Amino acid sequence: MKYTVESDIGRKRMVNEDRVAFLEHPDSFKLAILADGMGGHNAGDVASEMAIEEMKTHFLNVNVTQLNTIEAKKQWMLEVIKAINEKIYNHSLITEGCQGMGTTLIAVLIDGNQCLIGHIGDSRVYYFTSENVSLVTRDHSYVNLLVENGEISEEEAENHPQKNFIVKSLGTESTIEPDFYELSLFQPSYLLICSDGLSNKISTDEMAAILTLPLSIENKGKKLVQLANDSGGEDNISVILLSMNDEEV
Repeated sequence: MKYTVESDIGRKRMVNEDRVAFLEHPDSFKLAILADGMGGHNAGDVASEMAIEEMKTHFLNVNVTQLNTIEAKKQWMLEVIKAINEKIYNHSLITEGCQGMGTTLIAVLIDGNQCLIGHIGDSRVYYFTSENVSLVTRDHSYVNLLVENGEISEEEAENHPQKNFIVKSLGTESTIEPDFYELSLFQPSYLLICSDGLSNKISTDEMAAILTLPLSIENKGKKLVQLANDSGGEDNISVILLSMNDEEV
């Protein structure tokens, strides 16, 4: 498995409130994490930084022998996310300028070719194979609720004025219930984790076209960010791209 990590401030923002990391545990487990912060002043980057740093600490200190089943992994991730949520929420209550801050979270725990994904907010995970592309996660957004209730179409959702209004985020409420997804990774394929600064600006067809270019995985990551910036770059843009291709340039 090869990977690359990119985070860019974009063309219009003064602060990058996204945070990303890819960690490898001494016992072969891996963890990809992405957080897209939100809040007044600079509080969004406080929330996303807290989420990433806390997740790092929990992961690097875990006894991986306890993560021997999918249920054990899910229980561990649930407990960690709940603890981080409480910490960010309490920090927002007592820290000037941090009231109401929160962040999205994608946490992908990788064990061999098996992934457990914990998800909050509207950051996304896509899975690309040579035949297919699938959006693994479902946005916790107002617009997605309208789509699921049949009130608007997916095409209408793409240009809805409240597209960026999310209904669940880490740290804005005292408790949280993340969504979990399980995924098996096969060769050849790509796993793309991104903030909405990417997914709002380029289509899955454009993503797939970049992934098929004869470039290194690092340059594919940079190309994704570049295209989002060329398409407006109104938001911070973050990407973690994992390749399951032995033939990667």
